[in-house]
Amino acid sequence: MNKNQKIYVAGHRGMVGSAILRRLRDDGYGDIAIRTHAELDLMRQDDVNAFFASERPDVVFLAAARVGGIMANMTNMAAFLYENLEIQNNVMNAARRNGTKKFIFLGSSCIYPRDCPQPIREEYFLTAPFEPTNEGYAIAKVAGMKLCGYLAREGAWDGMTVIPCNLYGPGDNFDPGSSHVAAALVKRFVDAADAGERVVTCWGTGAPRREFLHVDDLVRGIFMLLENNPYGFEPVNIGCGSDMTIRELADIIASKVGFKGEIIWDRSKPDGMTQKLMDTTRARSIGFEPNISVERGMEMFIEHYRRSAGRRGYETT
Repeated sequence: MNKNQKIYVAGHRGMVGSAILRRLRDDGYGDIAIRTHAELDLMRQDDVNAFFASERPDVVFLAAARVGGIMANMTNMAAFLYENLEIQNNVMNAARRNGTKKFIFLGSSCIYPRDCPQPIREEYFLTAPFEPTNEGYAIAKVAGMKLCGYLAREGAWDGMTVIPCNLYGPGDNFDPGSSHVAAALVKRFVDAADAGERVVTCWGTGAPRREFLHVDDLVRGIFMLLENNPYGFEPVNIGCGSDMTIRELADIIASKVGFKGEIIWDRSKPDGMTQKLMDTTRARSIGFEPNISVERGMEMFIEHYRRSAGRRGYETT
């Protein structure tokens, strides 16, 4: 990328999109196109086509998506599949038709099979069935990364897919009905500690293992790949390379917010994948390592939640 190019960040109000936008502005990129969902509905093909014909961005970051935790995915499987396919197809088709030169697609670790070797290498996707609780979202993301790659192979653009691990940070969604695990736990424990409650109930057994990366570290990895990407349109995992149990994360958060009560694990609720630790050999080969530890990151995240107006969720598209 160079600073004379026009850049479009799709999903600039979401966690990843807003972090990308912050980084672009910090680095001095001035010609940035952004639209809110009210200004541009990415599910309306004609509107997306008109936007791209008018703006003709050279570089596109596709960070817009319908996202959510286990409950949201399980109860809205069709919507997660359909809406994400619509967004991806509309944006990529319009970008291809209007001369976009570089396309960065944000994938998801949900693309990987429920049962596959750990740590998870990029070539493991589509080698076994998906995790059933997020199958609709995973299928959409696989379709998006394949389409981005096919178009790159056919010469439409320089395409790149990054696969982040579990993320958290500014712009995350704290809505109890749709949030991911880190945001859900922060909200639960901060609210309980502030209200003087003595019991917090968490979903599942707490035994599944996950790795957690601050969104600013993800974006730093993306920009490193933009400078040096020996993998072309092949996907690249970006994570921290180590994991912990959900129970361990809950204990860290509880300690940092001063919650001293009882933590109950509701085993009637699903756990999801037993472990989801990504192999980050490709990212490490270009020098990427996370700067923000989980301990420090959770302190920052807790403070962000305490400051958030009304403690409500954030728009993701």
